[in-house]
Amino acid sequence: MPQPPRPPASPPARALDGVLVADFSRVLAGPLAAATLADLGAEVIKVERPGTGDDTRAWGPPFGPDSGPEDPEGSKGGAQRSRTAAYFDAANRSKRGLALDLGDPADAAAARELARRADVLIENFRPGSLAKYGLDHTATRAANPGLVHCTITGFGSGAGASLPGYDFVVQAVGGLMSITGEPGGPPLKAGVALVDVLTAKDATTGILAALRHRDRTGRGQLVEVNLLSSLLGSLVNQASGHLATGRDPGPMGNRHPSIAPYETLACRDGRPLAVAAGNDRQFRALATALGAPELADDPRFARNQDRVQNRRDLIKALEDRLASDTPENWTDRLLAASVPCGPVNTLSQALELAGRLGLDPVTPVGEGRIPQVTSPLRLSDTPVTPPTAPPRLDEHGTALRTWLSGPADHPLPSEM
Repeated sequence: MPQPPRPPASPPARALDGVLVADFSRVLAGPLAAATLADLGAEVIKVERPGTGDDTRAWGPPFGPDSGPEDPEGSKGGAQRSRTAAYFDAANRSKRGLALDLGDPADAAAARELARRADVLIENFRPGSLAKYGLDHTATRAANPGLVHCTITGFGSGAGASLPGYDFVVQAVGGLMSITGEPGGPPLKAGVALVDVLTAKDATTGILAALRHRDRTGRGQLVEVNLLSSLLGSLVNQASGHLATGRDPGPMGNRHPSIAPYETLACRDGRPLAVAAGNDRQFRALATALGAPELADDPRFARNQDRVQNRRDLIKALEDRLASDTPENWTDRLLAASVPCGPVNTLSQALELAGRLGLDPVTPVGEGRIPQVTSPLRLSDTPVTPPTAPPRLDEHGTALRTWLSGPADHPLPSEM
């Protein structure tokens, strides 16, 4: 007897289902925090300047494919680009796009109404500059006591309020560049806007904590993060070592200040292999795999503190043996001996490795759109939302403005 058709399965619950985020932020830290909340199931509305939008739409090359027909009039009267930089796509997945000119009374009113309906508001305007639009924390909390208002600045809201916050500058003044690079060489920044990324993670953590507090009390609060504090908080052992000794650490290239060997070592033809022997047992396994077990009993190398003090002799002894083979072959042999190591991959090789390991590192978001790097989060009961393509400028503007002008108890349209 044929079985009756089963009803379609309900989509799995997401951790932040029902949470509405008003993303007024630009560039990277704020947008990336908002994108992470979208990964967790929140509905995110990205608010941008008409005509030009987020600065990062123009931060190219590289640019993505054409994102739609050229609009000579643009969004609300400005010139809209038909191509968006890949940089923008990195932090704006899974959002709905709305262009508002806060200098226009009608648009400012729509922005205030969005803040009144939102659960979370994220912004990175200079401290005090949103007050004239009624979008500062005092005004948004009065209109919406349950709102979690996250403000992201470069140097805080006190004496550093007027300083512009750019990742590269904060890497310099925050000490990161002073410990990055080779000894005697010029100070170097990290290869990505690392401070923005760290600040985004701090902002996300603060927002989630504030939402948990709101679950208990019904009250929202102000979450403040700044680039300088996020960087200083991420310096961990380097900052702790300075506070313990009063000495400023310097650049050490790929070497670790407190562990050896924990650096890149030259193999055949000088090609590098990253080796991270984090304890004496791993060093003994390394020495044995290199055919030199006596190194683990040498008084200069027996304990980690000995190896740190005698690093130069240690590295020479290791590289003399590593020179006989390639990084790839040594990786196989050392991993078989439970020694943490690996070749220095390009980005394409890194993505290929993640794919081989079953981590599904890249997720497509539609034909003609740049794929997204898959969220690193894995939740067993409330899985991460599959990403959708970042919005074109004001892509959902008409529907969102209609919704904001209607009754507040009407739900956000599920499809636009």
